[in-house]
Amino acid sequence: MQAKYGGFVVAESNRTIEVEGNHYFPPADVHKEYFRESSYTTICPWKGTASYYDVEVEGKVGKNMAWYYPSPNEKAMHLKDHVAFWGDVKVEHSKG
Repeated sequence: MQAKYGGFVVAESNRTIEVEGNHYFPPADVHKEYFRESSYTTICPWKGTASYYDVEVEGKVGKNMAWYYPSPNEKAMHLKDHVAFWGDVKVEHSKG
């Protein structure tokens, strides 16, 4: 799977975990240079509190376009620190 923003691959992995239609990328497969911590958070009843990243490529910023669970609830521990995307970040099967 690949996550692309502004034509750039910001994450790529063959080890994503699919939950509720979202692909969660392992932290090692996310290109950290495109991410900035955001102060935004949301709460999922079964996964816990999600923290967010802004995704930035060549000056184009996607506010809160990536989220992860730094301290997930017990049932979601397998998602710890894995990153998922929404909005203008497109997740698709990688070609090749």
